This record gives sequence, C-alpha cells and structure tokens, in this order.
Amino acid sequence: MRLDDYRESENVGDQRGQSFGGGGGLGGGLGPIAFMIGSRFGIGGIIVVAIGMMLFGMNPLSLVGGGGTAVSPQQRTQVTQAGAAKACAVNDASTFSCRVLASTEDTWGKIFQQSGQRYQPAGLIFYGGTGSSGCGVAQSAMGPFYCPSDNRIYLDTSFFDELASRFHAAGDFAQAYVVAHEVGHHIQFLTGVADKVQQAQARASSTEGNAIQVRMELQADCYAGVWAAHNRDRIEPGDVEEGMRAAQAIGDDTLQKQAQGRVVPESFTHGTSAQRMSWLKRGLDSGDPAQCDTFAAGALS
Repeated sequence: MRLDDYRESENVGDQRGQSFGGGGGLGGGLGPIAFMIGSRFGIGGIIVVAIGMMLFGMNPLSLVGGGGTAVSPQQRTQVTQAGAAKACAVNDASTFSCRVLASTEDTWGKIFQQSGQRYQPAGLIFYGGTGSSGCGVAQSAMGPFYCPSDNRIYLDTSFFDELASRFHAAGDFAQAYVVAHEVGHHIQFLTGVADKVQQAQARASSTEGNAIQVRMELQADCYAGVWAAHNRDRIEPGDVEEGMRAAQAIGDDTLQKQAQGRVVPESFTHGTSAQRMSWLKRGLDSGDPAQCDTFAAGALS
C-alpha cells in the first residue's frame, strides 16, 4: 500500500523501553482487562486466551470486565506532537502504522462530516512486550487491541513479524488491516454499538455472548474494508490479496484447527475465515459503513 508520502498521525504515544509491573500469564496478566477480549485484532489473543480457556472449559468472555485496577488518567502515556514524531520514527513498522492511523483519521473524518458529525480520532500507543492501558495490563501475546476506557489502540509492532512468519500473512496491507480493524472498534464506540454489545452480552448466555461478539468483530472487519475503499488510489497490485490472506488466517475455525485439531463453533468470538474475508470484502466493495450492519444481517456469510 502506497503511503510513503502520507502524513503521520500526531495522536501517538510510546511505552517502549518503559518498565511496567503486573503480567504473568493468564492469571496475573489478564485479570485487569476490561472489554479487551472483544476488542483486539484477534491472532495473538485468540491463540493464547480463547483457545487456552476453551481447552479448560472456560468462556473467554468471562474475562470481560474482570477485576483489577485500570490506569488512572494521571498515569496514562502522554501524547504530544514531538513525542508522536519520535514514536513514529522508531522503525518502519511504526512509521507505517502512524501513516495508516492518519489515513483513517482523514477517511472517517470525511465520512462523519457527511452525516453532520465530528469524528474524534483514536489514539495509538506503541509498547514492547508489556505495557499499560486504560483497560489494564497490555501484553504482546494478546495481539493488538482497542481500549474504550481511553480510546486508544495498543500495538506491539513485533506482532507484524508473527503475522508474516507464523500466519503467512505478510505485506503492508495486512498490517494496515490490523490498524484499520482496531479503528473499526473505535467507530463502534463512537456510534454507541460497543455499549449495546456489552449490555446484550450481560443478559446473554456464554454461547449467545460469543455469537454477539462475532458480529462485532465482523463489523470491525467491514469498517476496515470501508477505509480501504476510500483509499483505493493507494492500493497496489496484490494488496487486497494480502488482506484476504490475513483475514483467512485469523478465522476462529482455522485457528482452532491449528491449535486443537477440531472446531467448536459455539466458542467462536471473531468469526470463521470465510466470514472475515466476506465482511472485509463487503466494506472494500461498497465503501459504505451502512453496509456493515452485521447485527441486522441474518446469515453472516
């Protein structure tokens, strides 16, 4: 994807090189997380959290809103123009992520403006290994995630290496899809969808809650496609295929087969490979957020 001449977002902070307490696997690292299980991109989190919990007969959604202490406003990473420029310059992956974020800001700003609304951009915080978010501890094993408590995306860029090597989904457009998907969760927060999902899940059984979560994740995939559609002039040959490979690689069915040799549909939280590719493509083909209403759709693929 051609973004070499694009500006870099100023809504960026950096925790790399800082030391954070907490962490320590499923027990210590994930307890403080509030609504992050349903808000991350999926690859690392699904493998480490969802599948691990399913093998022990646990529901991944039981972690949503768990105990622990979120980061206070005073403790949160400060975002400044100078700090953003420095964070974006750390490596090529950081620079590219900052440009993708800037592109989402411009794209969604125009879309919101067309409906008489003002878009409030999401922040992006880079961290390495372990970080601290408004939702609690951040760990690279979770994969990228959006935290609605502070309206920020948390990203360890080493995830892109895993995306390429472990999941055979290399390419800059695949990386852009990661960021755009998390921005999609921010859109859900701004439009009130995230709150409705939480309320519905609170009343639902674990299986029903998972099904609701699938629709939320697929909508974020569709929103990523909408962003890409509005930047079609920057898409290069092979980019769409890169995105589809990434979507295919992170389907619940594909990941479960790899991890445990069988598929448990009632435990899906992000959708099948076919569904993820289908909704990403729907957004890409239409460029219309209104076409991303997964909650009103009957069949999802």
